Order: sequence, then structure tokens, then C-alpha cells
Amino acid sequence: MIPNVLSIAGSDPSGGAGIQADLKAIAANGGYAMAAITALTAQNTQGVTGVETVAPAFVAAQIDAVFDDIRVDAVKIGMIATAGIAEAVATALIRNGARNVVLDPVMVAKGGHRLLTDDTVGALRDRLLPLADIVTPNLPEAAALLDEPEAVAAAEMEAQARRLRHLGSRAALLKGGHLTGAQSPDCLADQAGEIHWLDAPRTKTRNTHGTGCTLSAALATRLAGGCDAPAAARAAKDYVSGAISAADRLEVGRGHGPVHHFHKLWRNS
Repeated sequence: MIPNVLSIAGSDPSGGAGIQADLKAIAANGGYAMAAITALTAQNTQGVTGVETVAPAFVAAQIDAVFDDIRVDAVKIGMIATAGIAEAVATALIRNGARNVVLDPVMVAKGGHRLLTDDTVGALRDRLLPLADIVTPNLPEAAALLDEPEAVAAAEMEAQARRLRHLGSRAALLKGGHLTGAQSPDCLADQAGEIHWLDAPRTKTRNTHGTGCTLSAALATRLAGGCDAPAAARAAKDYVSGAISAADRLEVGRGHGPVHHFHKLWRNS
């Protein structure tokens, strides 16, 4: 059975991140992709120049329309944008009995700029985290959620992954891409509190736009397909590592280009 996966996120017209990345990643990992859009952005590989948020009631209407008609095997939550949207999404997911929920807390831009207001961070933490089967922050986002300094070593990552579970998520995958070094380690604290390290060589490329979106969408798809959290996280990590390694085969933009979502499918590229 092909799993059906719903992404709730913002749109990226350049195709590298957000809903567009999620749809590609879900399809590449064997799922049928669906989307509820929370915000429209004007952006490309060089940056974001504008954002128009969707009314919370209409975000909820999109989610309800999907659940009213289609079996939803997993949900990925990305860009939330406002506290009102966070509340609407949480209420809609509870109302529809959503399962296999992956929360990618899009809170901090690659350059370090804080993307969410304090009240939106609070709504994400209080309303969405308790619904998540896995939360997938990077190091700055984990620090913001926990209100503590950013982890800079493996022991700190492990401790923060455990503390993220105490905020309500059943498992936490802390991404170590912001670390330096030859390896790019991620730390998973699973539903039982066990720690799993997921490692991959660091690829030297500037084309990493949308990696967080891609990882969380792939992870949700693997959960929907029946994998447990460690197996789903490993499969998603391997997929993203391959997509980053193949990113330079694409020619998209003059800034931080996208990863190659279909690196295993496009034989001649």
C-alpha cells in the first residue's frame, strides 16, 4: 500500500524548500504527497523577499478537506508563521486524529535570523510539540525551544535531544549540520528514551537549500510506510545525504541551490 502523507508548510516558488521540497521528498521516498499551505513566500536561492500568511481558518479548512476524503498515514509540519496558525493546525490535527506527526520547527534561518515571534514559538512549543511523534530541530532551533545555549559537542546534543522529549514530543531528532568537522552527526532520542547516532560524511557544497524540509518529509513518509523511529530516521538521513551529494548536478540559481531530490530516479543526471 502506498502511504498518503500530508505536508503542512509554506510555499517556496523556487522549488528548493517548503511545500515544493516536501512534495518531491515524499514522492521520492514512495509516498503520495498532499499539501496544506500556511504561507506564500517570495524567495529564491539567494533569500526571502516577502511573506504572505494564510488565514488560520483557511489553513484548517485545507487540512479538514484532506482528512474528510483521504486516508492520511502521516503528517509533516513545517513553516507555521503565526501563533494563530499553530493553534488552528493543532486543533485540526486533534479533530482528525492525525498520526505519525513529524514537526520540523522552522524557527531560525540559515544565517541565524529568528523567523518566529516569541508568541509563535510558545504556541509551537505548547500546542504542536505534544502532538509530534518526532520533532526535528537543528541546533539553533533546539536551543530556542529549550531556551538554552546551542549545543557544540556530542554530549550536549544527546542531553538536548533527551530534554526535547520532555517538552512533549515522543521522539526527538537533533540535527548536527551546524557543527564543523568531516562528519555530520544527528542524534535521535527515541520513544523509549534510547539514543541513536546517525552519521554521514559532510559534503562540501553550497547547495543545501531545503535540507531540513526534505529530511522531515522523508522521515514522515518512512513512518507512514511502517518503519519505527530509528529505521525511519536512518532511511531519511541516508536519502538526504545522497540528495546533498548529488546537489551540484543541478543548475538552479546563483545562491544556495536545492538538493537533488530525485538523485536515485534521474539516471542521466
